[in-house]
Amino acid sequence: MELHVVWFVLIAVLWTGYFFLEGFDFGVGILTRLLARDRAEKRVLINTIGPVWDGNEVWLLTAGGATFAAFPEWYATLFSGFYLPLLLILVCLIIRGVAFEYRAKRPEEHWQRNWETAIFWTSLLPAFLWGVAFGNIVHGVKIDADFEYVGTVGDLLNPYALLGGLVTLTLFTFHGAVFTALKTVGGIRERARKLALRVGLVTAVLASGFLLWTQADRGDGTSLVALVVAVAALVAALVANQAGREGWSFTLSGLTIVAVVAMLFLTLFPNVMPSTLDADWSLTVTNASSSAYTLKIMTWLAVIATPVVLVYQGWTYWVFRKRIGTQHIADPTH
Repeated sequence: MELHVVWFVLIAVLWTGYFFLEGFDFGVGILTRLLARDRAEKRVLINTIGPVWDGNEVWLLTAGGATFAAFPEWYATLFSGFYLPLLLILVCLIIRGVAFEYRAKRPEEHWQRNWETAIFWTSLLPAFLWGVAFGNIVHGVKIDADFEYVGTVGDLLNPYALLGGLVTLTLFTFHGAVFTALKTVGGIRERARKLALRVGLVTAVLASGFLLWTQADRGDGTSLVALVVAVAALVAALVANQAGREGWSFTLSGLTIVAVVAMLFLTLFPNVMPSTLDADWSLTVTNASSSAYTLKIMTWLAVIATPVVLVYQGWTYWVFRKRIGTQHIADPTH
């Protein structure tokens, strides 16, 4: 396998890891408004992701850095053409991080309520916008002969991309609800399971439509397998959730995300950004890649560094594996 193909696969893996991990903490952030009944329950939700949310974002930084180094033409066209939505995502991630850190710095109710509102919106908007962005990447955008995006922001808000945004929004919310049921005890756990069922059913309808559209547009035999796995895993996650098997439900909802992202990259290859103006102007793994020497150096660095990162992050999740509830929240007056 040639190195530019290897790095296309590795970038797909990095995005898959990001959406699997950041997906549930986006979902938990959204649930702070939909699920929590009081301030103590909001603190429980935030505490379930408190030790891990910043580590989850490492996958985004790595995916962006790998794209810049391995496929500079792809990176340039993507970040210039999608400048406004990606800037909005970046601003949301910055505010979200500040909100997690600053929320408990002062005891006033309005102070904490404002930061909780920020957590909700800065979780919801990226969850939606990532689906819009990847919907456009897979479906194709207006790229000219110089490999430059010549469309407008309005062109990015097409029906296929907007449906993709709704899919990632609902899928991440479902993933977050299942994670909440896995990580909490008491009433909040039961309500999370009930909410996961309702959100999961909506997700199943939206995801089925989006994946069938993708398959009809650019799919082949391998993408069809990924489609079947995604739908089957989502249905199985709903069944496991109803049976109270939160661990299995979370695993299967994660498998749904993995299969969805795999299908998108399978339908995209060998392109990295198709052109809707002329197929010959599409960016591919060949014409958008760095030199073979650059890719070789990157491969050796990845072989050395990746196991260390995986072991450290796995250890973090193991340390903070236990369930929590409102009884674990200290009285703020003390």
